[in-house]
Amino acid sequence: MEKVIAINGSPHMDKGHTGLILNSFIEGMEDKGSKVELFYPSQLNIKPCSCGNMYCWNNKPGECCIKDDMQSLYLKLKTAEILILATPVYIPLPGDMQNFLNRLCPLLDPVLVNRQGRTRARFRDDVNIRKIALVATSGWWELGNFDTVLRIVKEFTEDASVEFAGAVLRPHSPMMRRAGKITADGQSVLNAVKQAGIQLVKLGKIEQETLSQISRPLIPLEEYI
Repeated sequence: MEKVIAINGSPHMDKGHTGLILNSFIEGMEDKGSKVELFYPSQLNIKPCSCGNMYCWNNKPGECCIKDDMQSLYLKLKTAEILILATPVYIPLPGDMQNFLNRLCPLLDPVLVNRQGRTRARFRDDVNIRKIALVATSGWWELGNFDTVLRIVKEFTEDASVEFAGAVLRPHSPMMRRAGKITADGQSVLNAVKQAGIQLVKLGKIEQETLSQISRPLIPLEEYI
């Protein structure tokens, strides 16, 4: 049984489009026996990183000097095999989600290597995370609107020296609902998202065909505009 930590950075939590997609993704993972714990940064007291001298690397490696809700979250993150980062696209991230990402630094070992011209670190030996996946939604029509968020998550995955397990991306996500109800197209997307969760646990990755089904256009660009 794989242990999974899912972080939903949307201020709307489970009421928003990100929560709608993430919940189906989690359902698929749980159907394959994974134990998933879900956390909302907007519900937690996660302060911005304020230790500019890299206290968690230089003074006491692995320890954060800020005593807030991240202290208990660190313990849970260390025992997880898979980390799911879920977020809507802002400019580029909601503030609470950015604070969470910045505060992951204590989980990284300050032993640096150069790979393909880039300086990289790795997770500490007491951190079990081996895969990171992204779940993201956007109100804009095009997939290109995810580029910055996708790059941020991929960069962190490389810095932690673990596997990027895939990106579940849903553009123009409001089109999944009409008059407050899930449309037939919206349900088809959710079914594919659940399948993506199943594949991540069963295969260790998400098939590209499934990701394409999730992000397919639901309405022509001209009509959406």
